[in-house]
Amino acid sequence: MVMPLTVLTVTMFVPLSDMDNCVSCPEDLYPNKGQDHCIPKVSIFLSFAEPLGIILTFLALFFSLITALVLGIFLRYMDTPIVKASNWSLTFILLISLLLCFLCSLLFIGQPNKVTCILRQTAFGIIFSMAVSCVLAKTVMVVMAFTAFKPGNCFRKWVGKRLGHAILILTSIVEVGICAVWLATSPPFPDLDKHSVSGEIIVQCNEGSVTMFYCVLGYIGLLATVSFLVAFLARKLPESFNEAKFITFSMLVFCSVWLSFVPTYLSLRGKNMVATEIFSILLSSAGLLGCIFSPKCYIIVLRPHLNKREQLIKKKN
Repeated sequence: MVMPLTVLTVTMFVPLSDMDNCVSCPEDLYPNKGQDHCIPKVSIFLSFAEPLGIILTFLALFFSLITALVLGIFLRYMDTPIVKASNWSLTFILLISLLLCFLCSLLFIGQPNKVTCILRQTAFGIIFSMAVSCVLAKTVMVVMAFTAFKPGNCFRKWVGKRLGHAILILTSIVEVGICAVWLATSPPFPDLDKHSVSGEIIVQCNEGSVTMFYCVLGYIGLLATVSFLVAFLARKLPESFNEAKFITFSMLVFCSVWLSFVPTYLSLRGKNMVATEIFSILLSSAGLLGCIFSPKCYIIVLRPHLNKREQLIKKKN
């Protein structure tokens, strides 16, 4: 409803017929340029239809397709030495986790509602912790394979497999517990920010508990830091079957992205803040995918003559 008003201050307006009575525009309205009417504010959120949303959606689907392709390559050549040396079960879980990481970024696009607000951060936290836990388990197993026991020891093989799975399960359970506490105490919910930007209503997900949000991020950061340190210490182990160098670089990229994310995230509002988180998810996931799997895919697809146990043992010696 349009009301003829005259300006007294930036937010206070006076009817033309009575300069002594002041009224302000409601929260969902703002003054026009002539400052004599209240105009409805525009609701904004990152949508699939706008250019930024289209670009981020394309990147998410593109990286998902690349991840599915890498998974197909590993399934096709799962009996070859390089795939076997990568610990197939952890590699499979890592690729599935990365695929879900790319797809979960789509939850951040579109108008927020109760379901998407709950799923956004919790799904992201649990899936990402699984991916980083797989990397940590693979790193620990690399160290054990070369330093813990003598080659050929059956006990080493038994402990290695079960230790990798135990690390994955235990570290993932901790993140699930953090998310469960978050949802039980102060879950995210759709919210309207009518004050941050003049003339706009920001439709967003309120995190509910900012502390729990940073607990989720902090735990993922802790896992990534431990993975980086273990991989860094193992980088000089024999090169054959050793993923430590690739994991070190991937964790360096991962940590750099999320350390840059926090100050940037805090300085933005509205859909730019959401786009920053999506970009960080895509970039860090792509870093893991590229750094860990591109060298293996290169040998499997383009240099198959090197994908033989004899070649790898020769390289080691």
